[in-house]
Amino acid sequence: MTATGSTARGAAPRTPATDDTIPEGPDGTDGTVPDGSDAHASSAPDPAALEEAGLTTSGGSALPRGLQVLIGAAALVIVAGGIRTANDLLAPIVLALVLTIAVAPLRRVALRHGAPRWAATVLVMVAAYAIVLFLAVSVAASLVQLADTLPQYAGQVDDLKGSLHDALGRAGLATAPTSQALGTLDLGKLTGLLSDMFSALLGVLTNFFFLVAVLFFMTADAGTVRLRADVLKGNRHGLVDALDGFARATQSYLIVSAIFGGIVAVIDTAALWLLGVPLAVLWGLLAFVTNFIPNIGFFLGLIPPALLALLDGGWETMLAVIVVYCVVNLVLQTFIQPRFVGDAVRLNITVTFLSLAVWTFLLGPLGALLAVPMTLLTRALLVDSDESATWVNLLIGSTPPTPDARPA
Repeated sequence: MTATGSTARGAAPRTPATDDTIPEGPDGTDGTVPDGSDAHASSAPDPAALEEAGLTTSGGSALPRGLQVLIGAAALVIVAGGIRTANDLLAPIVLALVLTIAVAPLRRVALRHGAPRWAATVLVMVAAYAIVLFLAVSVAASLVQLADTLPQYAGQVDDLKGSLHDALGRAGLATAPTSQALGTLDLGKLTGLLSDMFSALLGVLTNFFFLVAVLFFMTADAGTVRLRADVLKGNRHGLVDALDGFARATQSYLIVSAIFGGIVAVIDTAALWLLGVPLAVLWGLLAFVTNFIPNIGFFLGLIPPALLALLDGGWETMLAVIVVYCVVNLVLQTFIQPRFVGDAVRLNITVTFLSLAVWTFLLGPLGALLAVPMTLLTRALLVDSDESATWVNLLIGSTPPTPDARPA
């Protein structure tokens, strides 16, 4: 049907198409189909309305929202199982990545002062290897010294068991099960347990040469990361920004933890030295290392000096050590440091604690040290790089935005 034919039959002249009219077809017609087909077309469901109702997705898939959640949860379980299975391989790689990010500012400082690129790369490598050596030596030396020192106090252990049994008897609690439990306390078993812990930590360094090799190649390639990011930013702008945020947050977390760890180590060392606890400097060094373990690092750093204080100076010295650690470490590491860490990495305390449990389970002993960086990396890949998932930051972030600070 043409416009001429419509005029010839006396139809009203056609007006321009508006929102309330049917637009013309490519041949000048009104876009309808004869024989009532236009009524069938108008009754077709609107894709936008179906998507809004949750019946379809933006990609045209008809998967219900609940099924999508189940598929995502199943994929998460599969990935977690794969990480746990390959943790001996993945843990050194992640550690090398975190160390490379930690020492990256040294490259910029060296280049800013006119050093050649090869010298800046060597400086970064030496700094990364020094950190690995420091961590390994401090933890291993602490456990070895404790295992060598405990046998010297075998007589004190017997005296403590006798004193405890007498105290329980005076309190009316000296029952047969209690006496049997005290009889099972053996310093040799404790020494064996510490030896097992030492072997487990050294097992982390079983792939030491693999860690050294990965760290070498990562620090060597770190000089070209910015060039690669600039090229990738053209079509993956969100991913590049998310990874940049991960690197900055990781550096901030390591700096804050190192500052508070240094403060705690100095105070603990001085207090242990004044109380006469053996190996005070070593336990202060251990307190510095365990400060990088969120939430439970305080307890891990307290056990060796408290045990030695009990064997060397008695209950009073042990209680004094516990009080000092609780006042200093608990206040700094539990109430003050988490606020600075939360502001630096934008993670609340609950997420930080759960990340410790999850990543220790998946990556083994190194997961305790890498809990926060791994959580930051996961957030960068799954949340920050996807605009539709940024609402998750309201659940895991440190401080939600106030109503006045929210975008219109």
